[in-house]
Amino acid sequence: MPGSTVPFGLPQSLLVLGGTSEIALATARRLIARGARTVWLAGRPSPALEQAAAQLRTLGADTRTVAFDALDPESHETALGKVFAEGDIDLVLLAFGILGDQAHDERDPVRAVRVAQTNYTGAVSAGLVTARALQTQGHGSLVVLSSVAGERARRADFIYGSSKAGLDAFAQGLGDALHGTGVHAMVVRPGHVRTAAMAGRERIPLATTPEAVATAIELGLRRRSEAVWVPGALRLVMTALRHIPRTLFRRLPL
Repeated sequence: MPGSTVPFGLPQSLLVLGGTSEIALATARRLIARGARTVWLAGRPSPALEQAAAQLRTLGADTRTVAFDALDPESHETALGKVFAEGDIDLVLLAFGILGDQAHDERDPVRAVRVAQTNYTGAVSAGLVTARALQTQGHGSLVVLSSVAGERARRADFIYGSSKAGLDAFAQGLGDALHGTGVHAMVVRPGHVRTAAMAGRERIPLATTPEAVATAIELGLRRRSEAVWVPGALRLVMTALRHIPRTLFRRLPL
């Protein structure tokens, strides 16, 4: 872009699906520091969403909010269409999701289904809607926040992990469908992220932070990567874990 001060491969405008996500906001802050000037935060209307928008405005970005509910896919095309009607979007960051509570959710299938609907069904809808909009404008990136939990189901969080496995497979397939269209798709697979939602839980090896994930996203955008692991060592760890026999895998303290 002539006269642009934005580094090659980095967006000037972004739409965050999951506007109160700590990882997404860390990414927005980093991209604003690199020259992004327009940010849309999509999420359920709340004081937290408005506060997040206000904080980004103090960094110099024109930040707006849009009502978005992952559990209401019928509304996605209308809600997100309003954003694209205001101008091109260089980056869509799909960052919404819920952890759930494995112990409680196993005993309450309705709660388990809510995890699946939020993390997978809602993402399928929003991903397809935004991918089509990016194709229509002829450029842009779609970054999908997945998780290493989707690499292999663990006893401790198989409801959440299975939803992320579905999301990850969907995002990879969507990336293949977008290849050659001018739209770049990237899957991000963080390990345990130390956020406010995870406060009080025991420390886990190879844990990371929202800021480290944001740094990895920036690097992935520059390189036009298709998949990013955070930290990078998790790629080797999960490759090994995927091939461990199931009888042995059950015994591991995971």
